[in-house]
Amino acid sequence: MDQTLIFLTILGMAVATYPVRALPLLALASRDLHPGLRRFLGFVPTAVLSAMLAQGVLLEDGSLSVGPDNIFLLAAVPAFATAILTRSFFGTVAVGMGVVAGCRYFGL
Repeated sequence: MDQTLIFLTILGMAVATYPVRALPLLALASRDLHPGLRRFLGFVPTAVLSAMLAQGVLLEDGSLSVGPDNIFLLAAVPAFATAILTRSFFGTVAVGMGVVAGCRYFGL
């Protein structure tokens, strides 16, 4: 692929995504938001991350997989428990990766 085309593609993606991110920031930066709206907006990152994560954990080859052969679902349970108990991002990631690595090593 031509370097110019790659550069123009990256530049086009930046032009398309930057205003979508910057406009709400600029529009709301100098305003006091209603406490209810602030509380609602606080849940948005968690909801988005959960929606993205659920597809990776529950779907396998485009179909629902909730059986014991789904190692990502098996890893999600102790990782979720670690997140609740420790509130540690790195601990949660380490537990999840460790369980997936263990399942793959032992052929589960």
